[in-house]
Amino acid sequence: MTGSGGEDDPFPLDDGLFDDTFSQDTVYTVMGERLRISQLFGGNLGVAAPVWEAALHLSLYLEELRVELRGRRVLELGAGTGLLGIMAARLGAEVTLTDLPLALPQLQANVSTNMPSSGWPSVPPSVLPLSWGEDHMKFSSDWDLVLCADIIYLPETYSQIVETLAHLCSGGALVYLSSRMRKEHSTPRFYEEDLPSRFHVELVHRDDIENINIYKAYLRTSS
Repeated sequence: MTGSGGEDDPFPLDDGLFDDTFSQDTVYTVMGERLRISQLFGGNLGVAAPVWEAALHLSLYLEELRVELRGRRVLELGAGTGLLGIMAARLGAEVTLTDLPLALPQLQANVSTNMPSSGWPSVPPSVLPLSWGEDHMKFSSDWDLVLCADIIYLPETYSQIVETLAHLCSGGALVYLSSRMRKEHSTPRFYEEDLPSRFHVELVHRDDIENINIYKAYLRTSS
């Protein structure tokens, strides 16, 4: 995995995350795939604009694990720039990338930019709106993998995320979540209390320097 970037506190508690609007294109190499990712800062995109370190950490973890993506049905939740989902699609997965409606133009643009010259090895990635806890029932629950990178930062959304994941994973999907562990946003609480209320949760990777954890989870079955 290569690429530039980094941030100290990407989710400040105050509003106005990006006062100016500007775009930045960065090339990342993830799981052997060279991706050009456009990041539009400002324009109300807020935290959906950049590629966060947690996404890069998860891509490297999946590469080290040699996770087979070809032929698997993958959904990325809160996709932002779409780096993880696009990577999976280029490796042959059938991918759906989701985020709030305002983030979809940037997401679709990145999908279009990164279409292989020979075409997508599976079906073209789908880009769809998904508001946690509101319209998740419009989506199927027959995924193989659900990928989440740095979506755990607003405590008021935690129950909605769990509800959404429980539906998406009810068919047996495995979910990988990568997060910078921000105590000021109660991120540890989500993994210690909220997610375990419905899921079996395992910490599979810890980066002490970046303060990033990667978790693997699957839905608890009713007894």
